[in-house]
Amino acid sequence: MTTGSSHRHAPLLLIAPAAILLFVFLVLPYLSIVVMSFRTPGQGSPYGEGYTLANYARFFGDSFYLGQIANTLMIGFICTLACLLLGFPVAWQLARGTSRLRGLAYGVVLSPLLVGIVIRSYGWTILLGNNGVINRSLMGLGLIDRPLGLMYNTLGIVIALTHVFLPFMILPIMSAIQGIDPSLESAARSLGASRATIIRRIILPLSMPGIQAGCILTFVLSLSAYVTPSLIGGSKVKTMAVSVVDALVDTFQWPFGSALALGLAVTGGVIVVLFSRFTRMTWKAN
Repeated sequence: MTTGSSHRHAPLLLIAPAAILLFVFLVLPYLSIVVMSFRTPGQGSPYGEGYTLANYARFFGDSFYLGQIANTLMIGFICTLACLLLGFPVAWQLARGTSRLRGLAYGVVLSPLLVGIVIRSYGWTILLGNNGVINRSLMGLGLIDRPLGLMYNTLGIVIALTHVFLPFMILPIMSAIQGIDPSLESAARSLGASRATIIRRIILPLSMPGIQAGCILTFVLSLSAYVTPSLIGGSKVKTMAVSVVDALVDTFQWPFGSALALGLAVTGGVIVVLFSRFTRMTWKAN
């Protein structure tokens, strides 16, 4: 009896360490943020004694923060689409290519992950600034008369974030393509299918799990990015992540900052769930 009971509880014992870690480092912090978002603002302290809905009323009743949510989502969508369009051909080449330079290509793809986010963002300020490498080169070639506005706007943020998060799109798609049997492509070619038809009818549907994973990773990371929008956007472009940090650190409004953070998390979570269901339905339909 004791032996049978121990066998039944063996799976629970195996997952207990991971469950405890998730509870301590994920569930408890989120619960703390939820509770903090309902606290009253404090006088000389991060929060007061009571509880209130005023933080959410301020958030949803202020068009400034709703505009920031919309701007943050737009940046996330554009960055995800740009990473998908740029990353899919690279993933295809890495998965199916036989060139001797394949190892070098791997290194180029992974290189952004080997450098700190602050250094990468400062590197883009050197490239995109009014007196930066890009503008000086274009002016030196006589292609432009005045510097292009590549910084302190949404365009600069999208360019920098696309570079930062491109590997998170390439690697899942590459893994999915590697799992596709090459004989399917050979059979399609033998039946007269063009490369475009093979990609549209075989590669894209079968690599949809990798595309889904890459899009979710890129979108979530773009929404929560702080360093790059803060450095590239400056004070002219505010994303929700920047506003959350400003509320928590600069103005010491922990309850309101927690409400902003939860609003961003819930909005992003709803979009991810809808996207997952849509892509799953499309994948099954094909």
